[in-house]
Amino acid sequence: MAIILSLETSTKVCSVCLSNNSTILAKKELFEANSHATHLTVFIQDLFKSLPDLSIQDIDAVAVSSGPGSYTGLRIGVSVAKGICYALNKPLIAITSLECLAQAVINHPDLADKTKPDTLYCPMIDARRMEVYTALFDTKLKLVEKINAKIIDETSYQAILHHHHIVFLGDGAEKCKETIVHPNALFLDAQAPLASNMVLLAHRKFEESDFEDTAYFEPFYLKDFVATTPKKKVL
Repeated sequence: MAIILSLETSTKVCSVCLSNNSTILAKKELFEANSHATHLTVFIQDLFKSLPDLSIQDIDAVAVSSGPGSYTGLRIGVSVAKGICYALNKPLIAITSLECLAQAVINHPDLADKTKPDTLYCPMIDARRMEVYTALFDTKLKLVEKINAKIIDETSYQAILHHHHIVFLGDGAEKCKETIVHPNALFLDAQAPLASNMVLLAHRKFEESDFEDTAYFEPFYLKDFVATTPKKKVL
């Protein structure tokens, strides 16, 4: 038995999940931008309030989204995860946000009659303008194309699409529908990386003792942080 607390904060969605092996015990999700700082620790407390027979001391590990994604969201999620691991002397598990996204749809019912054994999955996280954080996975969640930042245009993925169906998903894919045009391109709407999607991946890593060095672990930002100027000035 392995009780794992999972945290996902790589996009605007703030989500937490408590699982026992591959079974979800409780979860909370909020699809609201800039909510991580105010809701993440509250959500964790709410999980244990909903399960009076468990306390946070009972967990065996903490799994956290390692990125890529929102700089601020990742910092908050990883900081909370590391704090819990330090306090309880528990191991830290890292799951990439793109792997988390792909895991959610590999057996998606909407794709049952549309995919083939060689179908590829392309999770995309919005990185402003026509740039996305992305990767390609096969049906066994093995990397076919490593995680990268890609600027999307009319030629993107065309060579691969001639030979494979590709399922595009995530908030980055939503803005690329009119740019990536091909009969083998499939788009899934309203998909986000969630803590509940991390359960199977986190349990597998726990069984393999695939843990991070809590002291030195940092999120995978992929790109340097770029500060923006508010559109409305107070003064």
